[in-house]
Amino acid sequence: MITNLSYSSGASKYPLLGETIGENLRNTVARFPQQEALVCVDQNYRATYTEFFSQTEQIAKSLIAIGIKKGDRVGIWAPNRAEWVLLQYATARIGIILVNLNPAYRQNELEFVLNQAEISAVFASIRFKTSQYKEMLTNVKPNAKLLEHIIIFEEDWDHFLLKGEETPTSEIHKLEQSVQFDDAVNIQYTSGTTGFPKGVTLTHHNLLNNGFFIGIRLNYSHLDRVCIPVPFYHCFGMVIGNLACTSHGACMVIPSDSFDPAKTLSAVEIEKCTSLYGVPTMFIAELELPNFDRFDLSSLRTGVMAGSPCPIEIMKKVQSKMNMKEVSICYGMTETSPVSTQTIIGTPLEKQVSTVGTVQDHLEIKIIDPATGEILPKGIAGEFCTRGYSVMQKYWNNPEATAQVIDDNNWLHTGDLATMDVDGYINITGRIKDIIIRGGENISPKEIEDFLYEHDAISDVQIIGVPSVKYGEEVMAWVKIKDGIKVNEDELKEYCLSIAHFKRPKYWKFVNEFPMTISGKIRKVEMREVSIKELGLENAKKIKTS
Repeated sequence: MITNLSYSSGASKYPLLGETIGENLRNTVARFPQQEALVCVDQNYRATYTEFFSQTEQIAKSLIAIGIKKGDRVGIWAPNRAEWVLLQYATARIGIILVNLNPAYRQNELEFVLNQAEISAVFASIRFKTSQYKEMLTNVKPNAKLLEHIIIFEEDWDHFLLKGEETPTSEIHKLEQSVQFDDAVNIQYTSGTTGFPKGVTLTHHNLLNNGFFIGIRLNYSHLDRVCIPVPFYHCFGMVIGNLACTSHGACMVIPSDSFDPAKTLSAVEIEKCTSLYGVPTMFIAELELPNFDRFDLSSLRTGVMAGSPCPIEIMKKVQSKMNMKEVSICYGMTETSPVSTQTIIGTPLEKQVSTVGTVQDHLEIKIIDPATGEILPKGIAGEFCTRGYSVMQKYWNNPEATAQVIDDNNWLHTGDLATMDVDGYINITGRIKDIIIRGGENISPKEIEDFLYEHDAISDVQIIGVPSVKYGEEVMAWVKIKDGIKVNEDELKEYCLSIAHFKRPKYWKFVNEFPMTISGKIRKVEMREVSIKELGLENAKKIKTS
């Protein structure tokens, strides 16, 4: 029967928003003019929706004054700060495409993106952590063919704002009326772990609707205050964060320029936040703060955990110890704006902690056999695909790469392995390329990770495959042990005797942290490379056939 197939579509009592981000913001300002829109704790910045809207207009005028036109690409290279959010909405209002530059870029990556997206202006912090942004921009400018303007926030921002004083407001309104909701508004580059990064091109319709329907599932209103410690350069920050807020009149709270567990919980307490975001490793860091119990988190009710699969034990602690009874899991990718599935508040606990929810409103999802393309029966693992308003417009100037992920029927192929249960709940079981094949057995790293998370001594764990002459691949565990607890490899091996022999890690590595992208995703490719070198498996790698 057709009902047994892994296919689901998202019914909704709310229609899609047929408006631009600028129009939506204008409507929110009209409804909640004196409601706080944005608070940046580190910068001592706060603005009501009326003030926020006025500031975006001032920025838009200055962009026009320096010669930026509708459809031009403007880069932003900075950690979280108030100006980031203001630029996001100012560029959207007048049809400029904002290009998010990854804060971790090195000089060669920066130069590639500046040229690939044909960026004409960059707004940047002078530096961040060990990266000297101003210096790198100065170095690459001669090789960036269209780059005309470099505006450094700490040095040039005030002068930039003065440039727009002569721009008439009527010009802003004229441009706003010309912007269509199917126009591109944002380009975000994939991490580029293989080859050069690709520019995910997203429209007003993609991003605004995704933010709006995420907010619907979180029951957002103008009474909510959302703590956003995740980076704006990523969809988690600028869509699940900012656009979910502004489409519902909620307040965006920036605790710090980059993630700091203590500053995050302090912001929740001081600003009386009702919602908190993070990837699982962020919540782990917050829960493990020595003074965790001193923070008053009673204002929290909800939040979003996304970015990577959440260990069940961590989810339970977030719900009980952080007062986030209504926490929601989101799953998706940049190419889908980003959220494709999300748990609904009130979902039974088992589903809430062990799945990534059900299909989002107005979207379709299916799980297919990667080899044949056929839809699989429910309960069988296959590739997760999605179709609908959220699917990106394209990879910027890269039709070949676009065609590789969006098929002739407009389904986007994610590369993620998933199962759908009889009720339509999705469980992400891993990446197709992360599956470990040991002696012909397909092993899901997540299954072993979930098992090891239940050990009292383990704070965090990541499972990878490393090459083996005999089996093709062997299982390896990178583990982070809780402070003050001692455990050795033999004890963990004994603990693993209760799982199938081929799933038991052969190699163990004890670490204090994992290599991660700046958005909080674990870099398993790097872990594998390090492990191969440390274990002396280069020769096994050469002859591996799986």
